[in-house]
Amino acid sequence: MKELAGRLAALDPDAGAALRVISYFDRLIEGRAGLESLVRGAAVLADCPARLVDEERGVRVRVEPSGVRRDDGGPLDPAWASAPLTPGRPAAVWLERTGPSAGVHAMVLERAAAAARVVLDRTRGRAPADPGAADPASLEVLLDASATEFARHQAALRLGLRDVTAARVVVTAEGGPRVEAVPATGDGSPETGRQRAGIGPAVPPRDLPASYAAARTALRFTAEGTDQDPGPRTVYAEELGGLALLAESADPAALPDVRALERAVATAPWVAGTLHAVAFSMSLRGAAAELNVHHSTLQDRLAQAEHWLEWRVHDPQGRLRLQLALVLRRLHRNPAPLRTVREEVG
Repeated sequence: MKELAGRLAALDPDAGAALRVISYFDRLIEGRAGLESLVRGAAVLADCPARLVDEERGVRVRVEPSGVRRDDGGPLDPAWASAPLTPGRPAAVWLERTGPSAGVHAMVLERAAAAARVVLDRTRGRAPADPGAADPASLEVLLDASATEFARHQAALRLGLRDVTAARVVVTAEGGPRVEAVPATGDGSPETGRQRAGIGPAVPPRDLPASYAAARTALRFTAEGTDQDPGPRTVYAEELGGLALLAESADPAALPDVRALERAVATAPWVAGTLHAVAFSMSLRGAAAELNVHHSTLQDRLAQAEHWLEWRVHDPQGRLRLQLALVLRRLHRNPAPLRTVREEVG
């Protein structure tokens, strides 16, 4: 190919240059190069800054003709030459130069766009619904406390968080973490579907590793919301307060109160739901209404449950003891995750 390009260059300089551009991007694709390498190639070959912008996927890459990546080039100019990645979608490769796109510049745009399309389809698939899941590699860096602040800032830019002042991490029981921008009004709850979810606090994007850690802790305090595992399916980390310290317990199941609670729950199918309602309702009558049972029925159930627990739950101290036992039981059922951020994101 190099010999053919040389012969063509002797006969037709434009044809030889075009063939070299084709060969260059073909080698990048064969070598499974990343997006930054493709944009760098376009910038160097065209001798002007080049950009790849795909807002739906949260991708923004800009490289100077010197080969240095600089993502602070300002807004796009419609007068610049560009080539769309897919017709009908606002995603394209741009060359920061005005005038007609012809000759080698047209070929650079065409081949860079084709190569970028291949890489995006391979690494990101279809454009995701939320920016936090757009790029697993960038999401991993953004949530990694060991990464430098500069690296996390660049990852945030690539994930479409350029103008976001506050964001939070949502961790679900059956999926990896995702990042959600928090509206300026502070309104809006994350969509979790029917999955158990831990919600981290709203923080500046540079502090998202802390929100991620808090969300993972909050997830351990969630429950299935069933008769045998009553409790909230969604827990906000900032609402835990000092309870978050309980997550550091070495083995909640080793505590006598948790063992007593497990024995009581195994005795009758109504025990778990009844004790949860009594522990977290404003009054016994409120608990009876929640359980849809008569007040006297609840009194009878409590007498049996207290016998199995071997402590009273009517008085404030006994109720607090029951609340702690129920929370510790959830922590035992939801052990601390052993997976790293890379394994969860991937």
